[in-house]
Amino acid sequence: MNPELALLHPYPFEKMAQLFKGLTPAQQLTPIALSIGEPKHPSPSFVLETINQQAKHLATYPTTKGIPELRQAIATWLQQRFTLSTIDAEHQVLPVNGTREALFSFTQAVVNRQHHRPLVVMPNPFYQIYEGAAYLAGAEPYFLSCTHENNFIPDFDAVPADVWQRTQLLFICSPGNPTGSILDQQTLTKLIALSDEYGFVIASDECYSEIYFDENNPPLGLLQVCAELGRHDYKNCVVFHSLSKRSNLPGLRSGFVAGDANILKPYLLYRTYHGSAMPVQHQYASVAAWQDEQHVIENRGQYRQKFAEFYAIVNPVLPLTMPDAGFYFWAKVPDGFTDETFAQFLYEKAHITVLAGRYLGRTDPLGQNPAEHYVRMALVAPIADCVAAAQRIVNLLKS
Repeated sequence: MNPELALLHPYPFEKMAQLFKGLTPAQQLTPIALSIGEPKHPSPSFVLETINQQAKHLATYPTTKGIPELRQAIATWLQQRFTLSTIDAEHQVLPVNGTREALFSFTQAVVNRQHHRPLVVMPNPFYQIYEGAAYLAGAEPYFLSCTHENNFIPDFDAVPADVWQRTQLLFICSPGNPTGSILDQQTLTKLIALSDEYGFVIASDECYSEIYFDENNPPLGLLQVCAELGRHDYKNCVVFHSLSKRSNLPGLRSGFVAGDANILKPYLLYRTYHGSAMPVQHQYASVAAWQDEQHVIENRGQYRQKFAEFYAIVNPVLPLTMPDAGFYFWAKVPDGFTDETFAQFLYEKAHITVLAGRYLGRTDPLGQNPAEHYVRMALVAPIADCVAAAQRIVNLLKS
């Protein structure tokens, strides 16, 4: 077996299951899951109708590159959403089977194992795929701690030059999972300049970009900043987007990678061998989803209401910080608890599951895990359930 498999951590939800093992939740209360970031809003009916209409393609082998209609729908959406003057649907867009698979496979294609001790740099806490992909590509992960003191944005200025010299891939996540923080234009411009200087690729995970609170102030994207700098080739820059959160379609497994054509060309070759091609009927359904914004606006409205009501109830008892975007509260646990004991407390006494923060982070060079005093609460359940969870938390803490 590949010895690098031994470097992989159990997935956070496996750790959570072990944490709750042997505990008996309050049976008189219905369970409320705030642990897994799986959207529970209804999927758009027109997407389901499109799948049914295109069911004949169950007899069609899909191509890895995807149908032209999907690549063009994505390119058009990118131009409209991020005010890009141009993006080439033929060479700068590649549909993928959800960004989880793409983030992993992209790393395998980008990392050059012949280089001595290559690094993949990533935020800490982080989406665990970044770490696992780095190990299995033969690279070392290098963690940049995101703390309350730095507004949960990595301190890129503190990264030593010798680290940048070894870096082959930089993962950024904006809006961040789990913190919800957004990278600003100045920071993204700085990272592009560092990429030019040291030659690494920037992979921007923007899967939460369409869940934000101010309709007039959507999060910036990496390609948007490239375009504003006149870099329409998007050199060394790629972005990852998905329909899972934007359109409540996690089971469709539909996303895309877009950016530097010189990177996407060999990545497409890798994917041809990798064997990940989106079913044709799902591609047509994805076209319909990317071409419609009304359901996305309505989706944001539901999250806006949930965050407002949850915050109003919980914040007086358990101080919360509103995220810039996304659907997570990154909540610091009360005094007297660790993240794990607080998660156990909520599960056992209130039948609520939240994710202990330490499972999303790693120990830094100072011996600290920047996530271990936090829990992640995903407000993905229906509004009534989120309000009920908030009231249970407050009642518990008051008692």
